[in-house]
Amino acid sequence: MNKISAAAALVMLAGLMHACTWVKTTTEGESVRVASADAVSGCERKGKVTVSVKNRVSGVERKPTKVATELATLARNEGALLGGDTVVAETAVADGRQVFGVYRCGG
Repeated sequence: MNKISAAAALVMLAGLMHACTWVKTTTEGESVRVASADAVSGCERKGKVTVSVKNRVSGVERKPTKVATELATLARNEGALLGGDTVVAETAVADGRQVFGVYRCGG
């Protein structure tokens, strides 16, 4: 009976993990957009940020799209702190980490 309960709890946890977004956009981050590299050719580079989230919880891998979305949200939040209004992914997602360039494109 305990094995069945543990398995059921693990399945429920996995289901909840896929539905949860733990990273929220800050008020400052709301004004930062995610763009492609060609969209920032005339922009001022402000720096770069390396962001990370958990890509596995309790040994269960999270959905790659959820991880990528949360990384972009973190990059937007951090980009705002550097005075940027645009972030561009510079690396692929690897082990829940990604590097973004931060740019100021607007006035």
